[in-house]
Amino acid sequence: MLTFDEMLAAYDRALYDTTTLASATDDLTIPTPCAGWDLADLFGHMVGQNLGFATAVADGDAPVAAYESVPVDSKDVARRWQESATRVRNAFGAADPEATIHLAEFGFHPTVTIALGMQLLDAAVHSWDVAAALGQAYRPAEPTVTFVLDMARQIAAQPGGTPVFGAPLPEHGSDPWGDALRLLGRDPDQAAPA
Repeated sequence: MLTFDEMLAAYDRALYDTTTLASATDDLTIPTPCAGWDLADLFGHMVGQNLGFATAVADGDAPVAAYESVPVDSKDVARRWQESATRVRNAFGAADPEATIHLAEFGFHPTVTIALGMQLLDAAVHSWDVAAALGQAYRPAEPTVTFVLDMARQIAAQPGGTPVFGAPLPEHGSDPWGDALRLLGRDPDQAAPA
């Protein structure tokens, strides 16, 4: 299990990785592994989530509207992403890890540490989504892989699944990162870069 500081460092790395990808993206119409979403949809979702979590962590709560997708285009996606990533990273960095916050979008009251774990999973997996859309390989550091796989197994085991991710696919057992992605409804074999 990662400590809060280790999670924060891993989260910072995942945000940075997506920042690098956003800076190299000029066609947001490319489809992503997220069903029905192109890169504009995915980045809009990611920016909105960053802003919503940043407000909830900083203020203890945020309305559901704070998490809404933010329209982006090829001219401003890198700037919007960077601004939202900086804001959410700073909010977690300044927060008391044991403080309880309200995540209105999800309807529950986790600690800041649990919220950071949720965001670490989301950031690492969405970094892969963006990279896969661009035909690039992406794999976070092994401690992040282990953390995401453990969380993905918990999510996949929930009765009725979760509306946040696609239906889980079976683990192959040969690669923990690939299995984490499968459990979150992604097929890394189909998305592998040529």
